Amino acid sequence: MKAIIGLGNPGFKYRHTRHNIGFMVLDRVAKSSRIRLKNKSFGSLWGVGKIGKEEVMLAKPLTYMNLSGKAVSEIVRNKGFSLENLLVIMDDKDLPLGKIRVRKNGTSGGHNGLRSIIEGLGTDEFPRLRIGIGPPKNMLRDYVLTPFGRGERGGLSGAMEISILCVNVWITKGIDAVMNRFNP
Repeated sequence: MKAIIGLGNPGFKYRHTRHNIGFMVLDRVAKSSRIRLKNKSFGSLWGVGKIGKEEVMLAKPLTYMNLSGKAVSEIVRNKGFSLENLLVIMDDKDLPLGKIRVRKNGTSGGHNGLRSIIEGLGTDEFPRLRIGIGPPKNMLRDYVLTPFGRGERGGLSGAMEISILCVNVWITKGIDAVMNRFNP
């Protein structure tokens, strides 16, 4: 089984914010694969189903972004996932809006949710899919907690569709195939 974790903040007021792009992509993956996120444990809202022939767990940590590592480490520990079978999806302020970057491992790059996961797992050796939200136009905290503007929604929609393709390629062919196909 593989695990796909979308990062974000729970609650209606954060629903369409830049920091929640991981949740948004995960919701689209869940809808397209008919996986219901109905279980609530491990500090997450999660569901299990099949994408293609592969059994997959989809999860949205409910610990808020900066404490995502608590939920992710609980999932890994309790479900016994190997780290190469874990994919984390999140926003990236250092990428232009709509651009994606896939990595096998690496530092947090200043992303607090990713930093928390690295601390919780005790390693940075896990795949991640970063989705560009564009450079901050004001204080970073305020910027990531604001919704996308009307003029940004086209780029956002395209990035979400590419992200879903990345997830499907990762499930069937692995992280190297995703990086070769989708990284610039």
